[in-house]
Parts: sequence; C-alpha cells; structure tokens
Amino acid sequence: MSELKSIKTLKDIPRKEQFAPGHRLCAGCGIPQLVRFTLKAVPDPKIVVNATSCLEVASTIFPYTAWKIPWIHNAFENSAATASGIEAAFRALEKKKGIKKPKIIVFAGDGGTFDIGMQALSGALERGHDFIYICYDNEAYMNTGIQRSGATPKGAATTTSPAGRVIPGKQERKKDLIGIAIAHGIRYAATMNPAYPVDMYNKIVKAASIKGPVVLHYFTPCPTGWYFDPSLSIEVARLAVQTRLWPLYEYEDGKYKINIMVRRPKPIEDYFKLQRRFAHLLRPENKWLLDDIKKDIEENWKRLLRLAGIEA
Repeated sequence: MSELKSIKTLKDIPRKEQFAPGHRLCAGCGIPQLVRFTLKAVPDPKIVVNATSCLEVASTIFPYTAWKIPWIHNAFENSAATASGIEAAFRALEKKKGIKKPKIIVFAGDGGTFDIGMQALSGALERGHDFIYICYDNEAYMNTGIQRSGATPKGAATTTSPAGRVIPGKQERKKDLIGIAIAHGIRYAATMNPAYPVDMYNKIVKAASIKGPVVLHYFTPCPTGWYFDPSLSIEVARLAVQTRLWPLYEYEDGKYKINIMVRRPKPIEDYFKLQRRFAHLLRPENKWLLDDIKKDIEENWKRLLRLAGIEA
C-alpha cells in the first residue's frame, strides 16, 4: 500500500483515469466524482462490485462500459455478499498461490444499502471481510422512479411519499447508516460530500489503508429526483454541510472526529428552497414539520459533538 497518499489540494490528485467519459449519468449527478476519486485513491489491483443502481445502468449500457478495471454487476440486495465471496476467494489464492489480493470496492445506492441490501451488508461487516463499502446516497430509489427509501429525509416528497394536504412528505427519520455500521465493531467509517473534495479523497485513501471492512457514506446530489438545476449541484451539496444537515465526520478505532466544524450554521431554509422536493415545507401550514426537522438536525449535531468530545 505504498502508493497511498493523502493530498492537500486538488492539484495533488493523480491524473490517471479508470472511469471513462461518455457514461450516461445525469448532468449534475454527484456519482461520477465519487467514482473517479475512488479509483484514483485506491491503488491497483482492485475490483469493483456494483449493485443494480443509477451507476450500474448508466455506466454499462450494452455493448459499452465506462470501467477500465475488473467490474461485476449484482442484484440490488447482494453486493456485500458478492464482495465477501470475491474477497474470500482471493484470500485463499493469496495463501495457496501467492496471488496478490486486490482491494474490493463496493458501490451501492441508498436503496441497495439502507433497505434491500442491509442484511448482506450486516453479515459482511460481522464476518470482517476486507473491503470498502461505499453507499452513494441520493435519498430515494432514483433508478426505479424516485420512490422513498430508508435514506429519504423527513419531509421529502417522493413518488411514494407525496406531499399533500394531509401528509406533507415522508414522516419518518433517515436511518443512521454510519451508526449501524459502527455497531458491528468495524475500525473505520466516514461521511463524504462532493463539495469538499480534498476531505473526500483523503478519507478514501485512509479507507484503502485499513484491513477489514470499511463503510463510507457519500452525499449524492440528484437534480432529477430532488428537482433542482444541475448547475446548482455543488451549491446544494455544500449547503447540506453548512446547515449541519449532513455533518462531515469520521470514526476511526473508537474515536470520532468532526472534519468540518460548522460553528455558525446557515438556515435550513436556504437548502430546502433550492429543491422542489422540499417546497411544501416552506408553506405556513407546514411550519410544525419544518421546526421538527430543525430540532432533529440540532440534536444530531450535539450528539456528534459529545461523541467527538467537544463542548457544545
């Protein structure tokens, strides 16, 4: 792992590309940046396991592929199980024939992680397989029609949690994926955001240096499902951090660290007003739900401060 190297500026990122241009992901989508950075940060040899998702269908439309490294597609629910089998097979080959074990990288969406694939992921984490699991979270089943998932935030409107006069969007909280992963006793887990690329790249480098399962949770702006102009993708992503809605933090060997300390958060309304999925939350009749969401955000921030040993 001598090739692993953290960076200080974007100029330090390697220029080699292993994810080809010409894929068919939407304009403004946050996924391509994640994939390109990951393939640059993780040294060869490596294998990508890709659950059915936006990334899978947009990067491998027959007879084309955007991948320049070994890549395998599997169903929504079994990406962690597939990665487990590949890792176990190479562990045996390394022991018997001296073949160098590649780093296994899993890319899966929030539906294939928070919901359909949670059982397979939990099993793989419990068994301690050596792989990097990356959930790119666009907060709904975007690939199949913008249906709500366990990652959809409270108040968001989707095709299966529409905002109406009686129920203003999804009423349940978003699952705590990092908390669930940490509960399995893994060594490293972290959140990432495309508006903070140096932080993201360095977390991927760190993940690749750790033996055993690692979980990375990536904020993925989705102009199609969130209904905003694609040119605002990074602004939306940055506001998620600056409003404390998406804290950037990491957990390593029992210790929490907040990577971007937001001392003076921007109003959550600044984030909501850019996305049509939240438009109803800014109406007077839904102020009660907006206030409830603000309370959840502050409670979570204070929880992270306590975990990181920081006074509020």
